[in-house]
Amino acid sequence: MGRFVNPDNSAFQNAVNGEIYIDKSGLIELTNRFLGTPQEFICNSRPRRFGKSMAANMLAAYYSKGCDSRELFKGLQIEKNASYEKYLNKFDVIHFDVQWCFKEAGSAEKTVSFITQTILAELRAIYGAVIPEHVDKVSGALSYISAATGNKFVIIIDEWDVLIRDEATNKAVQDEYIDFLRNLFKGVEPTKFIALAYITGILPIKKYKTQSALNNFDEYTMIGPGLMAPWIGFTEGEVKVLCEKYQKDFAEVKRWYDGYQLEDYHVYNPRAVVSLMLQGTFQSYWTQTGTYESILPLINMDFDGLRSAIIDMLAGDAVAVIPYFFQNDMVSFRGKDDVLTLLIHLGYLAYNQKKNQAFIPNEEIRFEFAMATKVNKWSELISFQKESRALLEAVLDEDTEAVAEMMESIHNQYTSVIQYNDENSLSGVLTIAFLAAMDYYFKPIRELPTGRGFADFVYLPKPAYREDYPALVVELKWNRGAETALQQIKEKRYAEALKEYAGSVLLVGINYDKKTKEHSCSIERISK
Repeated sequence: MGRFVNPDNSAFQNAVNGEIYIDKSGLIELTNRFLGTPQEFICNSRPRRFGKSMAANMLAAYYSKGCDSRELFKGLQIEKNASYEKYLNKFDVIHFDVQWCFKEAGSAEKTVSFITQTILAELRAIYGAVIPEHVDKVSGALSYISAATGNKFVIIIDEWDVLIRDEATNKAVQDEYIDFLRNLFKGVEPTKFIALAYITGILPIKKYKTQSALNNFDEYTMIGPGLMAPWIGFTEGEVKVLCEKYQKDFAEVKRWYDGYQLEDYHVYNPRAVVSLMLQGTFQSYWTQTGTYESILPLINMDFDGLRSAIIDMLAGDAVAVIPYFFQNDMVSFRGKDDVLTLLIHLGYLAYNQKKNQAFIPNEEIRFEFAMATKVNKWSELISFQKESRALLEAVLDEDTEAVAEMMESIHNQYTSVIQYNDENSLSGVLTIAFLAAMDYYFKPIRELPTGRGFADFVYLPKPAYREDYPALVVELKWNRGAETALQQIKEKRYAEALKEYAGSVLLVGINYDKKTKEHSCSIERISK
């Protein structure tokens, strides 16, 4: 049993001992399927606090010869799988955390050497004369061991991308590190001594031009999670169970912490959910992850359309993004899409695979973006918020003439600036018009457009404001009349369903006359 080679299971034991532990051992069933196949090289990237290290520790505890984990996995999902006994503690495992190695080495320049020397020393302690004295690379040592013994290794690297992220401008360090990884994983020889390679971090594998630096790896990311979708982060079903146990309102938890759409799963940030369950407070736990400072320079980059895209998303809209050309580092930004793609990988944005759209996933992240933009005092946002606040006050006062005038003003001023296309410009204007509502209301619930009209926007007040602020249902119409919009809201009978979220419900119908360019408004209040 060593530090990096054939480690014990204490790190995973620590996770299992926690007051809240969600069984993710089904991941092992998947990695067992990949053992000794072309799919044995896996890069699984996720934001901080999404359970990356726990998964890596679990895999090490399961495969490592350096421990007996039978009792540890007793009762977990993987125990029921046919492959469980076959591979339990049967492999030589190399497991290390690059972040920890970076700190122990003392500098970025010494990190690769520290990792290499530590692993070689432990391998020599186990396999002795099998490794010739002249061998100075981990890959070479593993090749000699495998040739002499027939043993194959499971290699698990946590925080694999630290040197790519933290040393973004240090080309010499990055080149040395990429060479280390290529020697370890690329080519025919590594397939002889590796049974499974599992690397995990925040970023996907660094690209050189259009090619991955390790193009034999299958990548599972926030853009394309694939088979890994349910095994990193908490699924909706798992969160429901926790809500029942800790007596939390699931609908409220969903509004605060849901929003990541990975394949067919809604995935929640485990750190936020666990903190809520144990501390009992709905708030943003995101700033505790250590990545908050990284978004401040990103959202202030002077790329065309970036700031307006951030404002759109703050207001509850989604924006188109092309994520395929991002170089998977922290410096090679060529436009708005690269910045938005990095924010998706960092967890600050969610991604809709079917629509190729980015959006702010939930109230926790919406709060973080709002704080970041306030710190930077965006003039565009200040202008939007000032007019939006006046509009919200007019709506709450049920001043229909003022609402119509303000909507017309906002529509005329900002349609071209915000860069909406003709089809959804009116809908887009509404999200901007009600931007100030984010201080008191959750992200608007929005349906799909239907026919020539646009579906409702439902604004639910946050718990602290439910006694003083009504729920809002806003319906937009194009050349149909404000009364028609109001009638459509009534027909959908939203009011009854929304009364539990506020003392009253305001039905707001807004119409835009394409010929006259004028807006009209009707408002009706329904009390409990």
